Amino acid sequence: MAGVLLPVTTAPAQAAAARTYKVWQWNVAGNTIHGGSTTDGMVDQAAASLVNREADFAGFNELCEGQYDALVSRLRAKGWPADPQNFARFEPSRQAGNASVCHGEAFGNGLFSRLPLGSADRITLPDDGTAEKRKLLCAPLTDGSGTRFCTTHITTSQSFNVAQLESVRRKLEEYHTAGEIALIAGDFNAQPHYGRLNSFYAPSLDVPANGNNTGAYRELDDNDTGNCLGYGEWTSDGTPGAVPPCGGKAKIDLIFARESALAGPYSEDSLAISTSCTGVTACSDHRIIVGTVTVGGTLSSASDLHAG
Repeated sequence: MAGVLLPVTTAPAQAAAARTYKVWQWNVAGNTIHGGSTTDGMVDQAAASLVNREADFAGFNELCEGQYDALVSRLRAKGWPADPQNFARFEPSRQAGNASVCHGEAFGNGLFSRLPLGSADRITLPDDGTAEKRKLLCAPLTDGSGTRFCTTHITTSQSFNVAQLESVRRKLEEYHTAGEIALIAGDFNAQPHYGRLNSFYAPSLDVPANGNNTGAYRELDDNDTGNCLGYGEWTSDGTPGAVPPCGGKAKIDLIFARESALAGPYSEDSLAISTSCTGVTACSDHRIIVGTVTVGGTLSSASDLHAG
C-alpha cells in the first residue's frame, strides 16, 4: 500500500488535564462522485479545510486509497502533522481489484491526526451481505493522554445498521472501561431522533427532537438551539430516510463524545458543500462537519452540557 505509515507503541494512559480538540469529518464520495480522482479539487479542498480549521483529528468516509495517499502528501507539505511519518491510517471496506471502484484501488475510511498516533484497531462490523465490509477504525494518541480517535461508516441496510451501531457502541464502552477517552466521527446512516441511536445519546438529552435516550454520549451538535435542539444541522444532501424533526435534509454525519468525559462546552458546525470541484456538480453529497470539545475532567453542573 502506498504511503504506509508504521504504528508505534502507545504510552500508558495517565491522568491528564482537560484538553480541547477540534474534530473534522467528511464523507467525500470518493468513488461515486470523484471516480478516484486526486486532481479534481476534492483532495486539495479537504487538506486546506482541515488545516484552515485547525483540526486535531479528521475522519474521511468513502475514500479511495489513492486519495488517501494524496492527502498524506498534501498535509505533509502543509506542515500540519507534528510527526509527518505517523499521523494517518487507512482501512479498506472494499479491497483493491475491482476496476469499477476507485479505478481498481482499495476504498474505505481514512483517519488523520495532528499529533502522532499509536497502533490502530481495525474492527470489522457485522456483515450486511454486500461487497462493502464496514469497519470501525480507531487509533490512540501517543502522548499519554488516553485520547483515542475513531471513524466509521455504517451501512444503509436498516437491520444491519442496528447491529453495526451496537458493535461500535460496545467498542467505545470497552475503551472507556480501559480508561481511555474515545472521540468518534463518521457517517452513521441514522438520524439523531431514530430509536436505534437511543443507546448512544445520554438521558440528559431529553427534548422534543430527541428523547427516550438511554446511552452515555453527546453528539457535538445536539445543543444547537439555532437550528434544531437535540438534532442539529443537516449534513446529507440525499433524500432523508425519515422526515427530520425540524424539517429540511437529514443529519447522518455525527461526532460523539462520552458525556462523563466532557470537561466544558462543546459545539459543532455543518459547512456548505463546495461546488468548485472540476467536472462534477458538487464536491460531495455530504457536508463537512467540524466539532470542538473539551474532555478530561468532570462537569461542575448539568447546565454546562448545554453551553456553547
